[in-house]
Amino acid sequence: MFGATVFLGAFLLFLVQPIVAKLILPLFGGGVGIWATCLVFFQVTLLVGYGYAHLLVERDRGGALRRLHVALLAASLLALPLAVQSVQLQPGDSGPAWQILVLLIATIGAPFALLATTSPLLQAWRAQRGGRDPYRLFVVSNLASLAALVAYPWAIEPWLGAAAQAQVWSLLYALYVVLAAWVAWHSGRTAHDEYASPAPRVAASAWHALGARRLLGWIALAALASYELVAVTNHLTQNIPSMPMMWVLPLGLYLLTFTLCFDGQRWYRPRAFRIAALLAVAAMCWMLGDERLAHQVVLQAGTFGVGLFVICMVCHGELARDRPPAQQLTAFYLCVASGGALGGAVVGLGAPALLPGYFEVEIGLVLVTLALLWRSSRRSRVWAAAGASVMLGAAATATYRIDDAINDVVAMSRNFYGVLRVREYGSRSDPGTLERRLVHGSIMHGQQYLDDALRRLPTTYYVPSSGIGRLLLALRGRPITLGVVGLGAGTLAVYGQRGDHYRFFEIDPAVVAVAHKYFSFLGDSPAAIDIEVGDGRMLLQRDGARTRFDVLAVDAFSGDSIPVHLLTREAVALYMSRIASDGVIALHVSNRYLDLRPVVGRIATELGLQVAYVEDAIADTDGPQKTSSDWILLARNRSVLDRDVIREGTRALPPYPPGRTWTDDYSNIVGALSLKKAFLN
Repeated sequence: MFGATVFLGAFLLFLVQPIVAKLILPLFGGGVGIWATCLVFFQVTLLVGYGYAHLLVERDRGGALRRLHVALLAASLLALPLAVQSVQLQPGDSGPAWQILVLLIATIGAPFALLATTSPLLQAWRAQRGGRDPYRLFVVSNLASLAALVAYPWAIEPWLGAAAQAQVWSLLYALYVVLAAWVAWHSGRTAHDEYASPAPRVAASAWHALGARRLLGWIALAALASYELVAVTNHLTQNIPSMPMMWVLPLGLYLLTFTLCFDGQRWYRPRAFRIAALLAVAAMCWMLGDERLAHQVVLQAGTFGVGLFVICMVCHGELARDRPPAQQLTAFYLCVASGGALGGAVVGLGAPALLPGYFEVEIGLVLVTLALLWRSSRRSRVWAAAGASVMLGAAATATYRIDDAINDVVAMSRNFYGVLRVREYGSRSDPGTLERRLVHGSIMHGQQYLDDALRRLPTTYYVPSSGIGRLLLALRGRPITLGVVGLGAGTLAVYGQRGDHYRFFEIDPAVVAVAHKYFSFLGDSPAAIDIEVGDGRMLLQRDGARTRFDVLAVDAFSGDSIPVHLLTREAVALYMSRIASDGVIALHVSNRYLDLRPVVGRIATELGLQVAYVEDAIADTDGPQKTSSDWILLARNRSVLDRDVIREGTRALPPYPPGRTWTDDYSNIVGALSLKKAFLN
């Protein structure tokens, strides 16, 4: 029963993480910062649970606290079924990260904290009975956590909608409450007399007996591993779609190292893994230093995944070697959880506030090398030389990356939604070559030539041969109302004519400021232009049918962290309700790794819409201002789509196998992932 309860508790603890994160994605724009913030919440709440378990074991007298624990377990059932309420962001509200934390506390805080107590609490209760090593239950816990993370993207998400996932989890949590209450009652009746005597309790509470250096060492090792987990996850999801599969891969490797290191001494060999860690740091430095490798998803995921695994094996292996006797295990786990929360908070909350760019990976590699040198170089001159060489390489990579990030940069800022850079290229002695580019993360979101004769030129995904360019040219001759979800540099404003009304919806206020300050597309346009800050879908819902758009362009998929809630059947139905009878929806589905055409094709078929797919590849005769693009135009009838300028660029949608339509309740990014693109790019 101990093992079954620990397994179920850990399984639910880590299964709820991708479920809840996916549920709140639509509320905050679908960016990578959501998962980083969620990780901070999970780690801090884990710390709360471990602290509660430590106090319960240390302070319990006569079973009163056990009974309180059972009562709290029963009360937590009131939080079921698992659900996430909608959040309306208002000007002046706290930032999205803090709103996510408040939402998670209100939604899953109590059940998650109680689940977090399971492993240390039941290990301590098992130790009170004597017999087998209670740390074996920690291995069971990590195996269950790993099973949950593997099962979610492959066996749960592709088959169950979000509502069904939440219902199943709620039922399993109710079963967990029954098991945990039974174990609390039964273990209280059979506690080992020796452990229950005053002497072990004094030892368990004697923090000074462990020593400050040892306690700080535990915290530091756990913090370094947690730091690397969040930093590597952020790095990968800059260039790979932000989705549960990419969230759970680093977290799964992190948990696997816990499992192996606490399973016994046969898995962790200190010397071998320290050498491997130095090699891993060198490999990651190489990947960071070579821009040609930045978008090779398989190589990036493989190198950084292996690197994270090796680094965590060293950190967790050293923790396992230094674990205290069973009577002090709750203090040990409390230190480990404190370090985990500290490392996660530094990256998830501190880095966006303190660093102008994504530099935490580079900083982390320097810290890892310093830690390896501190632990090992005193024993060997060879170690000292090897470590110093890698240290210099890591420091050089960090310097190069930071210098490259600010090279040719006119402006750079970072917030919850990512890093924005305005880069300037060309020579001021030749005005025709001078240009500015807006880069969000690693994706270009706008390009403008600064010469007066060229600055009104449509560029990138919006050139006249693109799907949106052809559509807007086809509608010239009469005033139109255009809605655009996603502002970028405001390039589409170049098509505006006097009498036109353009309304942009942009979730990131920093993008709005940059578009006005560093680009002139908006200011140069003769059209009347409005910009609303917030999630495009929510703003359209709030607006009601007040405005009927002739064209509604949804331009939020060119980056690799796509907001799924903008591409569901319900979302497209909303768009259709906001356009005129002869209006057109233009979906920009260019993406490096995801093939979104089948997703749109299935939705269009279900809603009975006409489709025009415009694939605009780069030809030898095209200038440097053009970027290849894929646009899908949807309409109720073909009257606009059959105009010559559109029909000339239209291609048939490629055939795709039958599949399940994306809805607000169901989406499967793994199914849209193009491994062919991942290998070829």
